[in-house]
Amino acid sequence: MSRLRRMAAPLVLAVGGGLFAVAPAAEAAPAACDTTSTPYTYVVTYQPGTRASAVDKELAAKCGTKVVYYAPIGVAIASSRNADFQQKIGVHRAYSGARDVAFPASSARTSLGAVRTLEDTRSVAAAGDLSALQWDMKAIHAPEANKIYQGSRAVTVGVLDSGIEATHPALKAAVDARSSAGCVTGAPDLSPASWAPTTSDHGTHVAGTIAGKDPAAGFTGVAPGVRLASVKVVNDAGYIFPESAVCGFVWAAEHGFAVTNSSYYIDPGMFYCPKQPGDSAAFEAVRRAVAYSRNKGVLNVAAAGNDHLDTANPETDPIRPNHPVDSSCEILPGGLDGVVKVSSVGYAGTKSSFSNYGDVDVTAPGGDFYQPTPEGAGPECPLSSVVGGQYGEKCGTSMASPHAAGVAALLASRFRGASPRFIEQLLESEADVVRCAATETACTGPAKNNSYYGHGLVDALDAVR
Repeated sequence: MSRLRRMAAPLVLAVGGGLFAVAPAAEAAPAACDTTSTPYTYVVTYQPGTRASAVDKELAAKCGTKVVYYAPIGVAIASSRNADFQQKIGVHRAYSGARDVAFPASSARTSLGAVRTLEDTRSVAAAGDLSALQWDMKAIHAPEANKIYQGSRAVTVGVLDSGIEATHPALKAAVDARSSAGCVTGAPDLSPASWAPTTSDHGTHVAGTIAGKDPAAGFTGVAPGVRLASVKVVNDAGYIFPESAVCGFVWAAEHGFAVTNSSYYIDPGMFYCPKQPGDSAAFEAVRRAVAYSRNKGVLNVAAAGNDHLDTANPETDPIRPNHPVDSSCEILPGGLDGVVKVSSVGYAGTKSSFSNYGDVDVTAPGGDFYQPTPEGAGPECPLSSVVGGQYGEKCGTSMASPHAAGVAALLASRFRGASPRFIEQLLESEADVVRCAATETACTGPAKNNSYYGHGLVDALDAVR
């Protein structure tokens, strides 16, 4: 993490309507503050509307430096070298995911890499017509929908992810550089390098599913007529910390996005608990950012997760085994009110073996190694764009979520200016019913709203007619 330069006075940067008050540094740190240790970034909560000057004053007094302050939601992103910064601010007001990674409370922490290997690119497709291999699109009737309506250029879908390769043949017409930003530091960075992929092709794959179109390769996403914004929230180590997500949702709110897709959970754990020290600050910061975006007209769609867990009744955090969880704890952002939570199905149309379940809203194709495809139908995992101008397969609820986001974008295109709640209701009501099978003993609830499939499989054709 680069160190912040000290300046004599705060700098106010008007971006997207003047929301962002940025001060790279406060006055010289008091003598008692640590000036040599590694700095870590924190989310810090305030009463919404608290003046930036009051934030500056408190942070400086407690050995912190303001990176950015989102006044409407009362969330500051701050940097501090002091090991006791969280205690100085208050353990229910401040949290650093990066510091928790560097100094884990439990030596039993599971490595992040082991958890996310499921969504690695398994293979790259050979040249040729890829349309026959897109079973996932056929499952939600996207090809038929595309013949009727492909979405509006007035609709932007924010891909909060690892960045989008804007030069990819399937994406170069869709990516809007003016709406894209890097949010890894917690403050928006408009430089193209800040929102381009570096160590991961995950965001590029997600983007192709939503709005990719490459006639030469025979590849088409769900809503190829809409625009995409690359909002990079994943750092080069593969982590999505709370400050990055906060930045991403506020950016979406201030730039008129109709839909966002979040194919991730916020690190470093899987569950955040609103009553626990540290967790409570991160939970509240992200909750406020999501609520702010929804109030500004954004429908947020998110992946349910890949650990075959009942997220409505969690018993353990697979990333932090010694972290106590209960029914109040949620995977962020998918578990928050107003976020459409998406589970995954494989080729056979039943829940993917890895997919989380419980309080899901809809389901969509995410693939499954245990649901083999017939010869010629394509790989078990959905095929989409990957870096280098290529196409590859990935499995995961991360792949399911953008199918739902694409259908939501079609609905938002048809009903311009409609509220997120209206689009969400249509997305759910038009979904195809998927009932619990007799063998799915953990699947509970009625046919039209059960714990495995929510309101059903999203349907692109119903969205456009």
